[in-house]
Amino acid sequence: MRTLGQGVPFSRQAAQVQQHSATPPPHTPGGSGRRRKLGTPPDPAARTEQRPEQGARPHPPAEQPLGQPLGQPSPGGASGVPAGPAQPPAGQSRLAQATEGAGRSYAIGAPDENAAEGPEPLDGPGGAVEVADPPRPQPMDDELPPEPLDNPRRLLVWPAPDATTQQALSDRGYRPVIVHSREEVDAQIAAFPAALFVDPLTGPITRTALQSLRQAAVAAQVPVLVTAGLGQASREAAYGADPAVLLKALAPRDSEQHPPRVLLIEEHVEIALALTAALERRGMQVAQAASDGDAVALAGQFRPNLVVMDLMQMHRRRAGIVDWLRANGQLNRTPLVVYTAAVDQADLPRLASGETVLFLAERSTSTEVQTRIVDLLARIGTN
Repeated sequence: MRTLGQGVPFSRQAAQVQQHSATPPPHTPGGSGRRRKLGTPPDPAARTEQRPEQGARPHPPAEQPLGQPLGQPSPGGASGVPAGPAQPPAGQSRLAQATEGAGRSYAIGAPDENAAEGPEPLDGPGGAVEVADPPRPQPMDDELPPEPLDNPRRLLVWPAPDATTQQALSDRGYRPVIVHSREEVDAQIAAFPAALFVDPLTGPITRTALQSLRQAAVAAQVPVLVTAGLGQASREAAYGADPAVLLKALAPRDSEQHPPRVLLIEEHVEIALALTAALERRGMQVAQAASDGDAVALAGQFRPNLVVMDLMQMHRRRAGIVDWLRANGQLNRTPLVVYTAAVDQADLPRLASGETVLFLAERSTSTEVQTRIVDLLARIGTN
């Protein structure tokens, strides 16, 4: 008669007891039916590094090191609690090939062969894996405009410039574009023109057209530069219009109740007084400055709507009224009128006494004047 345990090694008895006491797999009928808690999904970067193609993995041995896949028994016969962070099975690293189109691709791995459990939920380990397609270089478009978008830079002019002025503007990197109406100015705004340049040398200009062009340019924040010439003669011999007519068409105003404010820069007192009297008769306020530097000090108090100055008074190397207008955000809304005066020094007393008057005439076309005008356009165009 054999007693209990006779003839059976003790190690086999311990193994049987441990096998019966272990938690049965989820699909075993005698199990509790509760699913174990899933481990934290590994970092996607780590999954990308562990993505090499593998064949079918053999069934894991009975004893495995730390970091074994979730659900495999740990050494010593402990229950199915993982000893380290869960690692994705090899079957989940077999991803579908990237599609031809750009964007995102998704690959869902199948469970390993002879796995202890069925497929996991898609939002858990072994679920949908996002695969970022590498960016594809875009083909070069031969129709794209060159950089910069407009070189040489456009300069809106009216009327058409003479041959000398045209060549001087081209030498300084400008491409004159002739405009005649407000609609033509609006059509050029998208190209960011440097300025609107009104130089009445090749044809007459009208007050209505000049006012319409000025309004379109100021509304589009394009600087306005107008050239003019002043002549002196008796009232009977004067063949040009009153300068105040041109200046009133150019001068914007804050409101209908406020008269335009004109800053006049002229070193000769006789010419300054004659222009001031003509402008005030047209309902404009005038502030006088003898030089470009004095005008900067006066502009902060007067806040002009229009600047009128002798072209020869403008500083070419020092900061002046143009720089003040730009620094204070007024260059795009304050038209600038530069003139050349064909007045002899001997005739200035007659102008002061009223025997002669000023009238609009053609400006000087000397090399010095042409250079100064182009230099001024270059300073305005850098706005």
